[in-house]
Amino acid sequence: MAAGARFATGLRMAACVGALAFAGQAASAQAETLREALAAVYNSNPTLEGARASQRASDEDVNVQRALGLPSATATATHIEFLRKSANSFTAPSRNLGINAQLQVPIYSGGAVRNGIAAARERVEAGRADLRATESAIFAQTVAAYMDVLRAEALAQLADNQVDVLRVTFESTSDRFEIGDLTRTDVAQAQSRFALAEGDLRTAISNLVAARETYIELVGRAPVDLQAPPPLPGLPQTAGEAVATALENNPDLIAAKERADAAGYDYEVAGSGRLPTVGLFANYDYSDFFGTLGGPIASDFAQSETTANAGVRVTIPLFQGGLPAARQRQAGARESAALEQVIATERRVIQQTRAAYASWRASNAVIASSLAAVEAAELSLEGVRAGNSIGNRTIIEVLNAEQELLSARAQLVTARRNAYVAGFSLLAAMGRAEARDLNLETGGPLYDPLANYERVDGRIWDWDRDPEPAPNSTRTVDITAGEDLIGPVLEPSE
Repeated sequence: MAAGARFATGLRMAACVGALAFAGQAASAQAETLREALAAVYNSNPTLEGARASQRASDEDVNVQRALGLPSATATATHIEFLRKSANSFTAPSRNLGINAQLQVPIYSGGAVRNGIAAARERVEAGRADLRATESAIFAQTVAAYMDVLRAEALAQLADNQVDVLRVTFESTSDRFEIGDLTRTDVAQAQSRFALAEGDLRTAISNLVAARETYIELVGRAPVDLQAPPPLPGLPQTAGEAVATALENNPDLIAAKERADAAGYDYEVAGSGRLPTVGLFANYDYSDFFGTLGGPIASDFAQSETTANAGVRVTIPLFQGGLPAARQRQAGARESAALEQVIATERRVIQQTRAAYASWRASNAVIASSLAAVEAAELSLEGVRAGNSIGNRTIIEVLNAEQELLSARAQLVTARRNAYVAGFSLLAAMGRAEARDLNLETGGPLYDPLANYERVDGRIWDWDRDPEPAPNSTRTVDITAGEDLIGPVLEPSE
């Protein structure tokens, strides 16, 4: 009876490990795929939505810099009540309404406006690359969270099955002790392993809850019947191929180069402070004294007047205490820092790419060795159990063989998770882990940062504004806590 129960339990564990291979299964009505999870992240993750909003803010820097070179017009109205007049003034008015209108047209600013606009455009390009990097980083976190849930579920199932196996072993050992076939030491060994397995199951359940909560944080909904992930597209054949692609497409490296170019324009802007500026101006003034100008002889004075003038203003800096030179040296130092940052980013990209490639290859090798280890451990356990049934093997040997099989299966599960996560991290380092690269179906067109730039570019109306800001991401406060999602199969039997 005990041997039959052990055999049935072994079949359950074998079936469990077959499911752990992440082979394709028929999806249930509520099943979720990795592509669906990534699409949900793309549409509702607050970090990604915030990065898009920050990029829209950066788009406006071009308009801010351009405005410095455009005409400006102001009007000022002033009403004055003269409460105390000079004793020697016989014509001072009692009140005055003054209206002044000014128009200024910058003509030449030493290149400050032109270079400021160029720097802003470079930073917009850098921001777009940063947005790409944020998207791929969030996707990489989501892939890791998705695979962590699958791994945690598999390990929890393994732990639950191990509890069943060790319970049967403990019960059969107790039965054999009752008939004098085994010693109390054998019973104690079986009981000890059974108790440890129950503790391991509780730990596995805790890890599963943590994995599910991380998934909820990123995706915005609870994981339900996660399906096998699809094959990763475009993985390289060699580390050299991966590095070459990363040096061309990695968004962090692109952003660093764009910022270095922007710093070069900042250097020119700082140097323009020592050059002349030229501008046109026009002024219009209107004054109305409300009949109070001139006192007793007010009829001899005009009670309102209008004046206007226009001209050209040339400003030539002669001495500014070294301010322009200090600003340009400062800008030059920042440009040097930006150029060094390009090299640092390049080094980091190469390191990350090579490390991800090595991890991916190593995990694939571990999968192969783990498969062999599982097969060997299954044969070993079968032989040890057979030997124990005829008295040639001890209970501790059976327990050790069962533990070795569990460890091999857990290593296989972890290796499959690590291989997939490392592969996706490799794609991210290569700049190929974004929605456009994965052909995600997001329920609409992909977000295009260029569309907003073109929408706002050149808009010069001061009263132009967008709708009131509102969050686009989803909250998770109403999602059921992870403890309530654990099915009865994961609960240890009493």
